[in-house]
This record gives sequence, C-alpha cells and structure tokens, in this order.
Amino acid sequence: MAIVKHLLDIKGQVVWSVAPNAKALEALKLMADKDIGALVVLDGDKLVGILSERDIARRMAKTGGYDVNSPVKDVMISTVFTKSLDATMGECMKVMTEKHIRHLPIVENGKVIGMITIGDIVKEIIATQESTIKSLENFITGQSFEL
Repeated sequence: MAIVKHLLDIKGQVVWSVAPNAKALEALKLMADKDIGALVVLDGDKLVGILSERDIARRMAKTGGYDVNSPVKDVMISTVFTKSLDATMGECMKVMTEKHIRHLPIVENGKVIGMITIGDIVKEIIATQESTIKSLENFITGQSFEL
C-alpha cells in the first residue's frame, strides 16, 4: 500500500497556516483564496491546532452566531492528530475515520511538512486499484505489462 511520502511527492508539500492570535476572518479568507478546507495553526513552527471551515460552521450553529474578529485560538481544535511520511494510506484512513476528521497534518521532526485530506487518500486508493486491475487484465490476457 502507498505511503504518505508518495502522496506528498505527487500532491506537493505546501502547507497553509495561521497564527493562533489571527482573526478568524483572516483564516476564512485564506481558506477561500487557496480553495482549501482547513489550516494548521502554528505558533512559530509549533503545531498548536487545526482550524476547518466545519469548526467555524459548528461554532455558529451551536452559539447562534460567531464573531469573525475573534482569534483563531477560540475556535481551533487543539487536539491534532498527525501522521509521518512513512504512514500508509490505510493508517491515515483509519485515524481519519475513527476521529471523524477530514484533514491530517504530516509531521517530521516536530515540523509540519504537509497536509493530506480524505479526498487525497480516496484518489490514491482508487488509482492503486485501477493500476492493479490493469496489471491483472494484462496478465490474464497475456499482454505485456506497462510500467
């Protein structure tokens, strides 16, 4: 099964972040500008939280509104689940499914080096399955293998 390193080699290792004291509106604008659903919250290089559009929407639903000028630290999730470059897609999918999360920061040597989503994992699994099916079809029909 593919590992995170392979996925990030294809996807890239751009990580969008925000500081804990940044305004939530600033974070929302960054997510909209970059067409992403979550940001890691970094205090310097230290991962201190994660903020998703869903976190803000849930906060609004729970309280009947939300002051977007509030700091990110007031709405971010401070318990962040992470994986390393050598984690398998299965390991990532398991933690994301069990913890009901859609975004998973990738950390090496205490530093966030990437972010994967449940969509990234599904695409990778589908691509792997399609490749396996094609290889099996070629084997069964006696065609040469495509590398």
